[in-house]
Amino acid sequence: MPSETMGLYEVEYSAVPATDGKAWVAHVAIYGHSNNPMHRNCVFPDQRVSLESVFPTSAEAEAEARRVAAEMLKSGTSHSRTQ
Repeated sequence: MPSETMGLYEVEYSAVPATDGKAWVAHVAIYGHSNNPMHRNCVFPDQRVSLESVFPTSAEAEAEARRVAAEMLKSGTSHSRTQ
């Protein structure tokens, strides 16, 4: 699962196989700062984003997940199930 620091947040984005096994969906989790190095402060739990979209490759799903995470952090949005 790719992980990247975006501003003050650690973002994990991933591609998960769709239920039909023929496509991929985008998932995102966002973690905030924690004073304990053994603990991450989850501010947006791992969940699917861009609900109306499926992608033919895992790379495309990961790219969409990264884009959504960046947009969420830019706008300050923490809505679950972002489209």
